Amino acid sequence: MTKEQVLSQQRAYIRIVKEQIPDMPVDNILSEPEARNTAPCIAYACWKIQKKHPAANIVVTPSDALVINTTEYQRVLSKALSYTSDKNAIVTIGIKPGRPETGYGYIAASEPTSVDEIYKVEAFKEKPNLETAEQYLAAGNYYWNAGIFVWNIDTISKAIRTFQPNFTSIMDEMAPSFYTVQEKEVVGKLFPTCEKISIDYAVMEKSKEIYTLPAEFGWSDLGSWGSLRTMLPQDEAGYAKVGKDIRLYECKNCVVHTADESKVVVQGLDGYIVAEKNGQLLVCSLKEEQRIKDFGK
Repeated sequence: MTKEQVLSQQRAYIRIVKEQIPDMPVDNILSEPEARNTAPCIAYACWKIQKKHPAANIVVTPSDALVINTTEYQRVLSKALSYTSDKNAIVTIGIKPGRPETGYGYIAASEPTSVDEIYKVEAFKEKPNLETAEQYLAAGNYYWNAGIFVWNIDTISKAIRTFQPNFTSIMDEMAPSFYTVQEKEVVGKLFPTCEKISIDYAVMEKSKEIYTLPAEFGWSDLGSWGSLRTMLPQDEAGYAKVGKDIRLYECKNCVVHTADESKVVVQGLDGYIVAEKNGQLLVCSLKEEQRIKDFGK
């Protein structure tokens, strides 16, 4: 069985990818000329994979997450791949929650299938408020949506064709250029015309054959300050820090990231983010970190 990695990212990151993974074949580094959310970039990758590997079984996973137990991670993915290899089924990996997290979407599982550990998905839930997150945790059948999906190429291509005919036609128009010198030009012209839409809205919430495999392998989405804090060393007051000389007084449950400053002093904060980069300073409650994008507008 041939195993290949394909990376999809915006053009601004291509140089970094090549520096960090110098052995990655150039044809496997997909350049998105413009951010159009996850559905178009996943479709681009799957259409290109299909041209070279028409019977492919695929794992889609974000690059900005941390996995501690890689052995269990591989076992879970192998089980999901085995399930999807000969079925019209999509498996999404659900992370068993350790706290009432408001920064993640959730997967609600329903009845088990005939295969151990794999359940039918009842619904996908948006990021909840704290009260709802606590209810999800107590219910026991809600899992964090890690954005890790497993499917075979026929299943995903049929689903995208069924639910997203508009950018299906764009992918079909792009496909003849794949693995040729024209690919960059053609993709640069057509890819930005795709609708901005996530794979969750485009396919996952519409398909009937969606399953989840709940798992525990030390996963953390490092896309949030709260999750970064849980991964960093903490003292007895529960604060974590990254920087040269950070001094905290009467503080607890904070994360301070000021790598470019020679000295930082913080006093009297509980549950706050203090972060500085490129001359910009952020001080924000951890409970309100989902609003940070709005603050920057």
